[in-house]
Amino acid sequence: MIEELKGKIVLVTGSSRGIGRSIALAFAHHEAKVVVTGRTLETLEAVAAEIRNLGNQALPLTCDVGRREEVRALAQQIRSQFGAVQILINNAGLAPAVSFLEMEDRLWDEVINVNLTGTYNCCKLFLPEMIAARWGRIINIASTLSKVAYSHTAAYTSSKHAVLGLTRALAVETARSGVTVNAICPGYVDTELTLKNARLMAEKTGKGLDEALEIFKRTSPQKRLIAPEEVADLAVLLASETTKGITGQAINVDGGAVMV
Repeated sequence: MIEELKGKIVLVTGSSRGIGRSIALAFAHHEAKVVVTGRTLETLEAVAAEIRNLGNQALPLTCDVGRREEVRALAQQIRSQFGAVQILINNAGLAPAVSFLEMEDRLWDEVINVNLTGTYNCCKLFLPEMIAARWGRIINIASTLSKVAYSHTAAYTSSKHAVLGLTRALAVETARSGVTVNAICPGYVDTELTLKNARLMAEKTGKGLDEALEIFKRTSPQKRLIAPEEVADLAVLLASETTKGITGQAINVDGGAVMV
């Protein structure tokens, strides 16, 4: 167990499933107090129950991170029940697969609002207390598409490139404050979202689902999907004192797919 994480207040957005759920559970294993948030209370309560079954504290709260007033309300609820957030994991995100010319304007707006503005909203609300405490961690779950681009991902790629820019700017501004700001850039992860996009590919191309998943796997030299727990373990490491000299970085977890 990483002792310095015991009792730390961790907020994980988009934590009802997939990467977010794995990150929430990983911090719970180190006895942090974990706030899980997303749009659906039922799924959040299920994750909170898993954390409590480990003998640790969890607080499930609904929030649409793209709505600034909801993030303000979230911050007030966390302060009243746990205290100030010390570790912020910006994981909430949308990743629709659609060609640029077929994409509806509303979809562009929604992706930018959740992926970029949602990250901005949470950083803006929770960073001041970290700076005041002279300690904090912000970890943005970005993507390898923060660095490269694939077809049918214009909105997602644009939003994640911007999240990486925000990460670097905040890291420079907070470099002497005791706060670190980093991004984790996963490749294709073995989650429901990847499975959904594989189904879409299969439908559009006439391929089978397994064949579509193999295409995703072949983007990595390791020829596999990344397990969400691999992303979670890196998030825990970046929150520890061991990595206090790491800030402004975008670390890939992709089996060697993108080497920049």
